[in-house]
Amino acid sequence: MPEQRFRIRWPDGSLEEGYSPSTIIREHLAVGQPYSVALFATLARAGLEAANARVRARFGMGCSQAVMQIATISATAARFAGQPDAQVVIEAFLP
Repeated sequence: MPEQRFRIRWPDGSLEEGYSPSTIIREHLAVGQPYSVALFATLARAGLEAANARVRARFGMGCSQAVMQIATISATAARFAGQPDAQVVIEAFLP
């Protein structure tokens, strides 16, 4: 199953490399599209849960890295909860 890494730019300008065990994440997030932090967290969770489901269907167990990535994104998004205009951008899907 092809994994997918992606570069996240958070509202404070910091960069983070995200990980998905499946390219299905590309159906949930778009490069260059600004998202509110809350929307980004929701879309990323949906994409990572879909990726995790694909792994489970193929291998009989889920991907702990996908679960950890959801937790990481949720924790980082929480830092910006009081900033309704803050935006997140996916800068690139990485090879």
